[in-house]
Formats: sequence, C-alpha cells, structure tokens
Amino acid sequence: MQESENHALPQGYRLQDYRIEKLLSAGGFSYVYLARDQQGTRVAIKEYLPIALARRTASDLVEANSPENEINFRLGLKCFFEEGRALANIDHNNIIRVLNFFRANDTVYMVMQYERGKSLQEYIQSHAMPAKEAFVRRLFSEMLGGLREVHASKLLHLDIKPANIYIRLDGSPVLLDFGSARQTLANVHAALPLSFTPGFAPPEQYTNRKLLGPWSDIYSVGASLYACLMRASPRAADLRQRQDTLLPAIQVGRGIYSQHLLELIDWCMKLDPLQRPQSVFTLQKALQEAPLEDSSLLASIRRRLRL
Repeated sequence: MQESENHALPQGYRLQDYRIEKLLSAGGFSYVYLARDQQGTRVAIKEYLPIALARRTASDLVEANSPENEINFRLGLKCFFEEGRALANIDHNNIIRVLNFFRANDTVYMVMQYERGKSLQEYIQSHAMPAKEAFVRRLFSEMLGGLREVHASKLLHLDIKPANIYIRLDGSPVLLDFGSARQTLANVHAALPLSFTPGFAPPEQYTNRKLLGPWSDIYSVGASLYACLMRASPRAADLRQRQDTLLPAIQVGRGIYSQHLLELIDWCMKLDPLQRPQSVFTLQKALQEAPLEDSSLLASIRRRLRL
C-alpha cells in the first residue's frame, strides 16, 4: 500500500458522525482536531498516532511503521482506548469531559467537550506580576476537586502543568490532556519523545513507573503553583536529584504569597515521594484553609490536631 506522510486529517474530513474543521495541536503521540457533530456542536477529537511508531497511509489508515514497532503500536492503542473508556466514566466540572471514543482508520479517536478560554500558562505569560494568592487558591482548589475524582477512578494524570490547566470564560478550571497512556508507551519504547514536561514531572516519572501514585500528580501541582509564583518553569526534577539548586518557594516568594501557601508549594515539591502530601484530599484541605494569625503550614496542622 502506498505510504503518505503523517499529515493531519484535512478540513472537511468525515469521521463517523463528526466533520473536522481544523487541527488544534500535534504532538509526538497524537493529533487533536476541532470538529462538529451532527447537531453542529463543537468538539475536540484526539487521534492516536505516535509518530515514532506509526504512519498514515494514502488511504488514511494508521499502521505501525515497521514490523518491529507493531507490538508497541498495539500496546499504545490499547492503553489509549482504555484511558478513553475510563475518562468517559468521569463526569466532573473540572475534568475534561470525554463524550465518545471509537475505532476508525485502524486507530482510536477520543471525542471531548470543546472548551473556550485560555490556559493557565497563557494567563501567567500575559501578566507582568505573579498571579494573586486568592486567585491561585481558588483555581487550584477547584481543579483538585476534579483530580480527586480521577484518583478515585484509579487513574493518574501524569502531565499536570499550566498548559494543561484550562481556564474557562467563567473562570472555572478544567484539567486537560491526560498523559498516562503516553507514559506507559514511553516506558517501553525509548524512541518516543518525552511523555511529560521537564520542570513539572516528579523524579519518579523519569525512572520507575512502579513508584508512581497520587503523590506524583501532587508534585506536578506544586510545580504548577511554583510557576504561578515565578512566572517560569521550575528546575527539572532529574536535575534537582543530581544537584538541587531550586530556590524554595518560602525563600523566593516571601512578601508575595503567605507563608502558609509557600510552605505548601515546597511540601508538594519534595523529591522524596513519601515526604509529599499523599492524597489530593490532604492537599486540597490545606489549600482551602485561609491563613490565620500564625500563617505557617505547620501551625495550621497543629491547630487541626487540637480540634
């Protein structure tokens, strides 16, 4: 069969009950399209097409690009499908809604609700000063409510970062672009691009998938909070493990955020997974607590223990 480049599907392409309008993004693992359903409602459609493993044929089918890559291509396909099925069972305002997922063109497509607004990364870059503490606490507290649902469903996000925290027009956050399927595939195929973003991924994401847990997403939440403070990505965790030159939030954020919030950020970004908050519930509860006369995190924990 004649081969074609790994181009995006064209405008006007019919994909089951959807019509593609344009390409929204392209990465090493998938394409994301803006499309409309039969009622004219806009949706986002993610197509599984890992460029290191697969190619699109002239007839728009997706296939492994070599016999050696067939097994890993199929493994990624299975993980992508299972992730879509699991996400479709989560109905939470702060998690991207998966409306449908199906097989076509010998690959898998995930249909998601299309959201209007801008990412937290865009918000940070459009402001000359760090985001206000009240804004940060509200935004992340709401987002963590959705992340709790994800973890309750035995899923991890594994790619939390400001670019994947979307702020709707009404100001509410929604968590986008789960990376667990990418992480699984990257662990078995070294030729694939990184399945996470340096600066926001925890150290265990570089080494051993068996060490991953809710605390891994919590590191990424802390790194995203740090980015709100510094308006830049923190130092990558693998570099921190060799030589930790990352300035603690409690040091660089004095006078910008409360001591309570700064200590919370540093707590989330501990290199040792066991030293971080172990559940989103713990982190969310601490984040929702307004600093009192003694604004340290330790003092707030002590107050709760006395109740």
